[in-house]
Amino acid sequence: MTTASGGPGVGDLLRGWRQRRRLSQLALASEAAVSARHLSFVETGRSKPSRELVLHLAEHLDVPLRERNALLLAAGYAPTFRQSALDDDEMAPVRDALDTILAGHQPFPAIVVNRGWDLVTANASALAVLSEGVADHLLAPPVNALRVSLHPEGLARRIVNFTEWAAHLVDRLRREADAYADPQLVALHDELCSYPGVAGSEVPDDTAGRLFVPLVLATDGGELTFFSTVATFGTARDITVEELAIESFFPADPVTAASLQRRWA
Repeated sequence: MTTASGGPGVGDLLRGWRQRRRLSQLALASEAAVSARHLSFVETGRSKPSRELVLHLAEHLDVPLRERNALLLAAGYAPTFRQSALDDDEMAPVRDALDTILAGHQPFPAIVVNRGWDLVTANASALAVLSEGVADHLLAPPVNALRVSLHPEGLARRIVNFTEWAAHLVDRLRREADAYADPQLVALHDELCSYPGVAGSEVPDDTAGRLFVPLVLATDGGELTFFSTVATFGTARDITVEELAIESFFPADPVTAASLQRRWA
């Protein structure tokens, strides 16, 4: 068993996750089939939870794998979940899956990012469409997709509906920062909000009546309009794999579809 280092105890961390998920002690105890009294004792430090209980509660609280390791360490146990490098031999099936998805989405853009929104890989269409006119310093590794999107020297000057798109991205990042309790995401959120035209952005009133928030890009050949979907690995047990997200951009109108199909024919 590993000795827990200084910092919040496992009870404090579990209580924080429970509150973040907006659950009462009674609701969590009922959902996890645990005694409410025992859960209270764990949260206040009067009772030391077993390794199995820590993982059981983390599962019901939908705690990310990285933070489950932190819970185990705080309780005095060794971490369970590993974090593999994407170029490890055992990650070949993951790399193959990503390559297949990205190639299959051509001629439309698709990117893969990690939890911090740093670019992991992208297809040819994304590299061409989403980097056009972006300052070189924003394209130096590690490339952050949100920074590229909203920075005044990035895509911002090409986004026709910038206020609407910025509000969408900032709100999405805020929700992710809250869900993950990740200070790096909070810092990125604050940075983005400091960019011109981003702080205080609000989605226009008519957005609720739309099917999606579009990304409208100005190009030499006219405007391109996209909507996007996000996919993750739902059965991941590795931190790196769990934190990957595939964002696929689809044409929102026939003009955009035809333009990209001609370009990549």
